Amino acid sequence: MKKVGTSQPTAAATETGPAGQSGTAAQGDGRTRHTVARLLLERGPITAAAVADELGVSPTAVRRHLDVLVAEGEAYTRESSPRGRRGRGRPAKLYLLTESGRARFGHAYDDLAVAALRFIAEHEGEQAVREFAERRMAALVANHRDALVAARTPAERAEVLADALSREGYAASARSVGSGEQLCQHHCPVAHVAADFPQLCEAETAAFAEVLGTHVQRLATIANGDAACTTHVPTARLTDPDQHDPESEQTSAGSVPKDRQNTAPIPAGGESV
Repeated sequence: MKKVGTSQPTAAATETGPAGQSGTAAQGDGRTRHTVARLLLERGPITAAAVADELGVSPTAVRRHLDVLVAEGEAYTRESSPRGRRGRGRPAKLYLLTESGRARFGHAYDDLAVAALRFIAEHEGEQAVREFAERRMAALVANHRDALVAARTPAERAEVLADALSREGYAASARSVGSGEQLCQHHCPVAHVAADFPQLCEAETAAFAEVLGTHVQRLATIANGDAACTTHVPTARLTDPDQHDPESEQTSAGSVPKDRQNTAPIPAGGESV
């Protein structure tokens, strides 16, 4: 039987070497754990003993890596079926990867999403893509609308929106700047798709304007190559997000009307002057 990973002696050496050795040991630990996870991906459900046999390392070392994967939510266990059990005693524990564990090996979701949107654009037109983007953001905002409505100041509502976005995977934060609030999204789950379909960013900006009750100005986007998606929220009277605000609707794409430009220009990068 072919041994997976036997061409990586540093991994096996790490298991038997003294604990507490420097970065080389830690790197070997990481490589071995990745190899264990890959074996779960390719062969799971699988027992710890089978993993140890396949990798040529001790069962104790394998169980340590498996315990870490389980603790980090990347793997889970289940008992083996009685039908395939040999002899008496406790059923063997089988290890499998969770969805989070599978994610470390990558997905083709971005390619699939881009292909789907291109199909929509080709067969239904660009407006259909825009409507899809708007409906997607409307569904995201709807999950947090009650908390947004309860906030009454620009700072409070920006903080609530940042928290809502973080719950949706955007790693967002909000802070006060001289002329208002600045909303930063340090991660964008759809950045690669938005690079091909800016309608996603436009719909997001419009949704921010609607739920914040004021016009907003998009300063930077990850999809455009910037370090973060940055949105400036000028200090203004907030309206109820459920009420129709024609002025907000007209400026939802990020433009700022001259009669409301009461601050100095904000350079690209997101810092106010």
